[in-house]
Amino acid sequence: MTTINDVAQAAGVSPATVSRVLNGGRVTAERAERVRRAAAELGFAPNRVARSLRMQRSSVIGLIIPDIENPFFTALARGVEDAAQRTSYSVVLCNTDGNLDKERRYLDIAIAERMAGVIVAAASRGRTDVSPLQSRGIPVVAVDRRPRGAGVDAVLVDNEEGSAAATAHLLARGYRRIACITGPQGASTAEERLAGYRSALQEFLAGDRGDPATPAEDVDLLRDYTRHADFKVEGGYTAMTDLLALPQRPDAVFAANNLMAVGALQAVREAGLEPPEIGVLSFGEVPWAPLTRPGLTTVQVPSYDLGWTAAGLLLDRIAGKDQPLRTVVLRSSLHVRQTTAGPVRAEGAA
Repeated sequence: MTTINDVAQAAGVSPATVSRVLNGGRVTAERAERVRRAAAELGFAPNRVARSLRMQRSSVIGLIIPDIENPFFTALARGVEDAAQRTSYSVVLCNTDGNLDKERRYLDIAIAERMAGVIVAAASRGRTDVSPLQSRGIPVVAVDRRPRGAGVDAVLVDNEEGSAAATAHLLARGYRRIACITGPQGASTAEERLAGYRSALQEFLAGDRGDPATPAEDVDLLRDYTRHADFKVEGGYTAMTDLLALPQRPDAVFAANNLMAVGALQAVREAGLEPPEIGVLSFGEVPWAPLTRPGLTTVQVPSYDLGWTAAGLLLDRIAGKDQPLRTVVLRSSLHVRQTTAGPVRAEGAA
């Protein structure tokens, strides 16, 4: 049986260096490559179970997310995995469907399996509880959503700023009855995106617009066109169907995530309408957004970078770096396409 000493001899390094490479420790790239090449040539596979027992933790990172079907979380997971693989950690993906019971079971599994650390996109801002991990010394990083009251590192998106920019764009294009389909009540991302939408409307009403809106337009802006849904295609469809049935239907919709935007767009077209007659704007890119006709305007979120950055913070904690809690906030960018070209242009008016 090949041992760690055999690998060390073949690579021309000490057994301690081999151990550091296999455990994700810091060594020079040249030495790490020699160790990996020697291990591969000798067919050496470390006993991960035994190593886990010695170290009281495994070389596995848990990634707990609410919806693996959402392209946003798929790209985020890729960022986590790519960063983890650079230091020989593996990633176990746990999909909660936004269900707190499933989330708690996955947290229990992380403890039972002695995971090295956990990255979590919380199912609920107020009810997700990561303290059982923390009490056992398992590092935790929050990504996209921060559990309320949790003293953990976090990597977030500036949701409020991105949503305000999206709403301001719709106002600048001439839309006035602007609806917002946001996520479940209690989800931090839903609350922040709704806040950004409302702040943009308030700023527009209070500001000097050059060509002031008529009182009727002010009333339109103040109508309650907000709906809470489930961050799923079906939720966006149901919410948009309800909005279109109003006596004064909206002339634009800001969907607070990409899947709800798909559902809203489906409802608009089933009603015999077509953007940009009703503007459609999505918070979050979808892979086919540039290919639709008309192209879908989106707030693009750096989802891969969220995952990569979260993994980097977690690996620092696993390595025992003693530093203050950190929160990294990444910015989004608005990608303007034809679904928000403006209601006047859509009607062919001068």
